[in-house]
Amino acid sequence: MPRRPILTLLALLLGTAPAAAQQQPVPMCLAQREGMTFCFADKLCLCRYEPGGSLTGRPPGFRWDCGVLRPACGVVPPDTAPAGVAPPVVVQPFVQAPWSRPEPR
Repeated sequence: MPRRPILTLLALLLGTAPAAAQQQPVPMCLAQREGMTFCFADKLCLCRYEPGGSLTGRPPGFRWDCGVLRPACGVVPPDTAPAGVAPPVVVQPFVQAPWSRPEPR
């Protein structure tokens, strides 16, 4: 009796194996593909170079950037201003001389 559920489960697993094998292969992130985007689990990932280091514990190389700041797949980014056109910038420094401090009460 206990063999029947195991055989049924095995038949189900073998029946789904070809469907998993038909999925699109994941492209490798290489120097030739730097700047290319690919959709992983509804996240638009970017192939880019990461310097690595002792903090990350990874060697330098090209990796897929799928961080939380990346947009979802199918989302159109907002239009950007044409090159050379920038809004005006106004800088107003706040300068207070040390002798002009208000007196404490």
